[in-house]
Amino acid sequence: QVQLVESGGGLVQAGGSLRLSCAASGRTFSSYNMGWFRQAPGNEREFVAAIMWSDSTHYRDSVKGRFTISRDNAKNTVYLQMNSLKPEDTAVYYCAAGSAPGWGKYAYDYWGQGTQVTVSS
Repeated sequence: QVQLVESGGGLVQAGGSLRLSCAASGRTFSSYNMGWFRQAPGNEREFVAAIMWSDSTHYRDSVKGRFTISRDNAKNTVYLQMNSLKPEDTAVYYCAAGSAPGWGKYAYDYWGQGTQVTVSS
């Protein structure tokens, strides 16, 4: 069992930055693929970024060049650095952990409770 706790969300003006953190419990963090997803009101949960156990990374097109995912296995933590934020980035952001291949939402077994990110124009 893995428990995930996100933090770092908040209100920011367009063009600003936020760094989200996701702290994981358990001793096998380094073996998990980690992902960030987001869900805006009325929308489905969508993939944002993933970092695999091998440290390879993947991003949705709309955040490439603006967001950076990273992990610190010694701290059991994954980060999402978000720069040049836009109002359309407003959503609840969720951290996820899984061991299946791929980075779509069905590849993850564990989810955090989410943290709200609001970008004002």
